[in-house]
This record gives sequence, structure tokens and C-alpha cells, in this order.
Amino acid sequence: MPQYPSPFSQVTVEQLQERLSKGADKIQLIDVREPQEIEIANIDGFVNLPLSEFAAWESQIHARFESDIETLVLCHHGVRSAQMCQWLVNQGFTNVKNITGGIAAYSSLVDPSIPQY
Repeated sequence: MPQYPSPFSQVTVEQLQERLSKGADKIQLIDVREPQEIEIANIDGFVNLPLSEFAAWESQIHARFESDIETLVLCHHGVRSAQMCQWLVNQGFTNVKNITGGIAAYSSLVDPSIPQY
């Protein structure tokens, strides 16, 4: 079966930390986890768009975010964020990146002060 290139790329949690340390200007940060997950563990600067509330925010995506600016998407382990990345690409976003391993990997590899759950 042929392998097709992904329409979005992956960034590691270490690359995310490097980007955040330089300041989050010129990047858009989206966290698709549920509000109760955000209460347990979060990274400053991310806008929360829970996938379960898709119908509530999907029509506003172009009003809230620019489709040509680098957009990094976070979830718990990287599965929901990959779904969001695919959807953003389908909406015309051109520079979308999935954060590999999600906040669980960020907590393990970058910032152990962020709780695991």
C-alpha cells in the first residue's frame, strides 16, 4: 500500500519548548483537550478548543485564527490533535503541526512540574 505524505507535519515537545522560549509571536497554539483536562495540566498560551465542542466553535475558526500562520496543535498524547490538524488543513490552513506525544510527553521530557494524568 503506498504511503502518502501527511498534509501536516509533526513537532516534538522539545521543539515546542524551543519555540515557546523564543516567544509565541507568529505562532498560533491550539489545545483540543477537554476543560477538565486543562484544569489538571496546561501550557500557557494555548487556546482551548475542545474537540467535543466542535459544533460550538468550528464556524469561527477563520475569524479566530489566520490560515497562513504556523499553527501548533496539542492534546493528551497526539491523537486528537492529529485529527484537528487534518481538519485545519481541510479548512485551508497551510502551516499546521501536530505536537507529537502531547502534553504527556511535554510533562515527561520537558517540564516535570506539569502533572501527568
